[in-house]
Amino acid sequence: QGRNWLRPEKRLALYLRDGLACAWCGDGIEDGIRLTLDHLIPHSQGGNNEARNLVTACLKCNSSRGARDWHEFAAAVATYLDGDVSSDQIVAHIEICIARSVSLVEAKELIARRGGFSAALRNT
Repeated sequence: QGRNWLRPEKRLALYLRDGLACAWCGDGIEDGIRLTLDHLIPHSQGGNNEARNLVTACLKCNSSRGARDWHEFAAAVATYLDGDVSSDQIVAHIEICIARSVSLVEAKELIARRGGFSAALRNT
């Protein structure tokens, strides 16, 4: 689907909601990662593009998850993070993220002030 399946302001609003960091491993844009959005319930399993079904993910986590159940993937991530965090902590973090509100207005204003989506991410 590429990056065009979601309006830039919604994408940025979701990234901001999640702290500009991967909800799975915790790496952020300051670590040099590329942000993506991951569907907790994949489209292939009936998932949608609603904010409560989307979390920010680094490209590595998003690519390695595939269509695995998100709770199962949280356990896999906890394993490769060498015990720094438990799967229960990852699940709890994701549940907190998806419960937060998403501000499209704030994202639109940031994109306008910074001169575009990419500039908004670079300067945030």
